[in-house]
Amino acid sequence: MQKETASNILPERKPKPKWLRVKLPTGKKYTELRGLVDKYKLNTICTSGSCPNMGECWGEGTATFMILGNICTRSCGFCGVKTGRPESVDWDEPEKVARSIKIMNIKHAVLTSVDRDDLKDMGSILWAETVKAVRRMNPETTLETLIPDFQGIEQHIDRIVDVAPEVVSHNIETVRRLTREVRIQAQYDRSLGVLKYLKQSGQRRTKSGIMLGLGETREEVIETLHDLKDNDVDVVTIGQYLQPSKKHLPVKQFINPDQFKEYEEIGLKLGFRHVESSALVRSSYRAQKHIH
Repeated sequence: MQKETASNILPERKPKPKWLRVKLPTGKKYTELRGLVDKYKLNTICTSGSCPNMGECWGEGTATFMILGNICTRSCGFCGVKTGRPESVDWDEPEKVARSIKIMNIKHAVLTSVDRDDLKDMGSILWAETVKAVRRMNPETTLETLIPDFQGIEQHIDRIVDVAPEVVSHNIETVRRLTREVRIQAQYDRSLGVLKYLKQSGQRRTKSGIMLGLGETREEVIETLHDLKDNDVDVVTIGQYLQPSKKHLPVKQFINPDQFKEYEEIGLKLGFRHVESSALVRSSYRAQKHIH
């Protein structure tokens, strides 16, 4: 019989508090879009990521689409996306995404992607082509692009700036001290540099997001908000980290609603244009409100 030691006892998963209970999505618009997604086999992050806000966002005509496949070249400790060797780029994908947005009659689309460090252009060319295709087929639809860091290479970031999405978002994800553990192949200062470069290059609206519950302190969260403001970020989202599987980083604490409210108030006092801060906030939550 194996002797129990500290190293072979898995930490118990903390039970979720009542404020994290999610209502099942309902409503005519949600039901209609769910039917279209199933009928045409459309690939939205909303469904594949089981997002808690799907009903609310779809009801307001917002949806999120992931491009460049579903296998990431990075292995972040918080993320449920598969990691490994990605498949080759599907150059028909821009048209497919644009068609999906048209079929669903989406008013505000959020585009995101896996990291593609295996590609010479980091996937930035397909990113730009997707924005162009969405614009051609859906001229009334506004766009947010939630981009990877492209390893901080300005040539790749320029391709996003050149197609001028209404909002460009890049998530800092966590505080400086935890970055190496949480985002293994990413760098805190590189992410800040990407956000600053976007603004310096003429991008009108920039955005970033932080997850809480990974062991950060209140002081570190406030420091991160200051860092984002110092790099000209306009919009910040703050939400609760939830462990995708037992292989991922455990939840260290569930942040209570009062603490989220305090962070929102601090962010607004710092001068951010919008701050979305509550347990169920995800980076594309209420995205359509962030373009104004």
